[in-house]
Amino acid sequence: MFVRRFLITHTDALKVKCTVIYLNIPAVQNQTSPLILTFGPTDPVGAVGIQADLASFAAMGCHGLSVVTGLVIGDTARIEDLQVIDADWVADQARVILEDMPVAAFKVGAVGSVENVAVIAEIVSDYADIPLIFDPFLSSLPQDAPEAEEMLMATRELLIPQTTLLVVSAGELARIAETWREPSEEDMMAVDAMRLIELGCEYVLVTGTPSDLTDVANTLFDQGGVARHDNWQRISGSYSGAGTTLSATVAALLANGLDMPEAVFEAQEFTIASIANAQRLGMGRLVPDRFFWARESDDDLDAGTPPAVQ
Repeated sequence: MFVRRFLITHTDALKVKCTVIYLNIPAVQNQTSPLILTFGPTDPVGAVGIQADLASFAAMGCHGLSVVTGLVIGDTARIEDLQVIDADWVADQARVILEDMPVAAFKVGAVGSVENVAVIAEIVSDYADIPLIFDPFLSSLPQDAPEAEEMLMATRELLIPQTTLLVVSAGELARIAETWREPSEEDMMAVDAMRLIELGCEYVLVTGTPSDLTDVANTLFDQGGVARHDNWQRISGSYSGAGTTLSATVAALLANGLDMPEAVFEAQEFTIASIANAQRLGMGRLVPDRFFWARESDDDLDAGTPPAVQ
């Protein structure tokens, strides 16, 4: 079979060049694609949430399974409302799937309620050997609402200690850290990330870390400190779904057998290329194109089109 790999070979202010190469891996008859179970809300636009996860999984050659935690009403400009799914329904969706199919990775996005945090934490605890990618989308929580504080505490105490990779922005990391320390004007990013690792999280990927104004920087921490630090040229524009693409792609690459530092790097490359090829589906923000490679012309594919599978 042929597996796509994405390499960013050139960037400038207007264009990102992504080379698509194909690795020829011997096929196994009736081989099943890696299965990934994602927990998250639906998004009618497909920019974030479950629909975006499934697209990113498919782009990496994986098959996505889904547990709905909420129903979103929204468009490319805004989210107008969210109906949180009852925790019993969340648990039943997951248990039925997991009794039938073996999964290679979990991905958890916005869960919607403290009750959902608790049931998801209980479910994944039964599968401790399966990597868990957690992208909590904490920026959607209101700053001062009492339920926001409860969600942060439940997230920190129940899910983060079971997480293989936590994906958060620098601002989201600071919000989590305020559940154990006072707000600070100092740069506490590394200290806060290492505290989460002490709680049991294996890796923490902090996006939007301090960098030059023309760059975007992301930093991966493990128990030894900084495992990798990557700088990318900033692409102008307003986008919805970049973070979702990043975390879902990491989950898919882990399911395909990559180790964490390599999976994080390649997921960043793919996300940057998806943003560079983003589409204006409506009147609001642009949406990353996770299938940009399927629309490339032969001249754009440096490695050419793979031969037909025999």
